[in-house]
Amino acid sequence: MATRKHPGSKSVGWALVHAARLHRARMGDRLGSLGLFAGQEAVLQALVDGPMTMGELAGLLRVRPPTASKTVTRLSALGLVERRAGTGDGRLVRVGLTSEGLAKAAAVEGLWGEVEDEMLAGLDGRDRKRLRKLLRKAARSLARAGGADVRDLEDEEAAEPEADPLPPLSVVSEPA
Repeated sequence: MATRKHPGSKSVGWALVHAARLHRARMGDRLGSLGLFAGQEAVLQALVDGPMTMGELAGLLRVRPPTASKTVTRLSALGLVERRAGTGDGRLVRVGLTSEGLAKAAAVEGLWGEVEDEMLAGLDGRDRKRLRKLLRKAARSLARAGGADVRDLEDEEAAEPEADPLPPLSVVSEPA
């Protein structure tokens, strides 16, 4: 019996969603070894550079504040993050990593790199950079179409110098 292809298999969007699901599942498996669930790693990584308000955290993660708050509550119960009253205004609460949270964030960073290497094993450095730029361009287009803020996407791309010219993506074949 012949295998059937998904009707969307020639769609870039379908391929992107499929790769994202596989990446999330792989990260979920790996995060379990650290006692974390998918989504919690994003909060830890976001807080590595220092404490921030819940609104700032939610904005950075592109989630609603109640979603960020639930995740912070769970991470706080694990001793990975703590809420601190802001200086000057006691109503302003900042969230930051504990020393254990900082160590866990470093472990997450390692897992993230390992899974990314697994995902992009057939791509060389130039192709990885090109893919990253193309995905950011696609994300900007969707954000603009939906009326979302694209400044952070533009800032990320501006941080990477343009290499002229970038050749088309190619897959490095692996020995059988």
